[in-house]
Amino acid sequence: MRFPRLAVAALYVGGLIGPFAGGVVAPMLPELSADFDISLSSAGAALTAYLIPFAALMLVSGTIGERWGRARVIRFAYIAYIGASLLCVLADDYALFLTGRITQGAANAFTTPLLLAAIATATPPERLGRAMGMYGSMQAAGQSFAPLFGGLAAEFSWRYAFIAVACVAAILAAIPLPTTAQSAGREPVRLRAAWRTQVVLAGLLAMVAWATLGGLSFLVATHFADAFGLSSGVRGVLLTGFGIAGLLTSRLVGVAVDRVGARSCALVGSLAAALAIGLFGAVPWLAGAVALWTLAGVGSQLIMVGLNTLVLVEDGPNRGGAVSVVQSFRFIGAAASPLAFLPLYGISAIVGFLVPAVLLAITGPAVLARRPPGSSSAAQ
Repeated sequence: MRFPRLAVAALYVGGLIGPFAGGVVAPMLPELSADFDISLSSAGAALTAYLIPFAALMLVSGTIGERWGRARVIRFAYIAYIGASLLCVLADDYALFLTGRITQGAANAFTTPLLLAAIATATPPERLGRAMGMYGSMQAAGQSFAPLFGGLAAEFSWRYAFIAVACVAAILAAIPLPTTAQSAGREPVRLRAAWRTQVVLAGLLAMVAWATLGGLSFLVATHFADAFGLSSGVRGVLLTGFGIAGLLTSRLVGVAVDRVGARSCALVGSLAAALAIGLFGAVPWLAGAVALWTLAGVGSQLIMVGLNTLVLVEDGPNRGGAVSVVQSFRFIGAAASPLAFLPLYGISAIVGFLVPAVLLAITGPAVLARRPPGSSSAAQ
């Protein structure tokens, strides 16, 4: 069945605004500190205020969306996103600004998993890996270019960044989803259908992967400063290599998932990324460190595209709930990363990167090495 191109394209573009709005405040923290007359550390709460409701609500948001109807919930979430972004634009005190950020994170929890489920419904199973790769590239683009856009906006006014986010959300809210992206209602949607063993295991790997990869970017930046004496601007540029690597390889990763299997690609990504992170703290050359961080970005794309395909390829009654759980675990891992690994880095750089690498190298094969009975061949 053919679907309107604009409607399908909107599903992918929707994946951009979540990580974009999440990371756009990072370079504007000094401006937020000055405008609201708060400390720089207090301004940093704008990052946490987005992430916590985003990760927490995704434990149930996919199931809620499947029960109430994907199209309806996604559109409502976009409208809430518009209001939250405008609240940030108009905020004249920091408490009001944080309220807008919290609402943005909560709204995004009701878009990300349902967009993934809608894409899976609108895509033939044999091309699902490519579709997940395309969606992953949009998320990588949002993650990579948000700091650049936020920094440029802050040169004039940080509020312009939130006006842009509100405009994109308004356009997306006006575009109808493909009709089959809505819940088919073939059987009651229950939360326990999203928490089956395969989904929980995929979520566990997603949590470990993002804690030891994407969530480790703060430690990578610290090491760039300590080991190579790089300025904040140069560190910021080099950190984008992780997301850009995922963006540039997304199509190849999607093809590999379709041809080789989601489980195999995620396993290869886990081992390759673990090797890159394990060596990162010991390599004495800047070029080598940048290359390893870039390789870690490719590995993360293999893992997340593989895991998303793994849980979405089976046409169960709660696709949105299943991928919602995986995505929630992923960002819980990112939030836990500083607490888990910064003390280890205080011991030594080698220990700080070797421990997360070993954790990923063990978890990946443990979760992915065995294929459960009855699983689809696309998930092998």
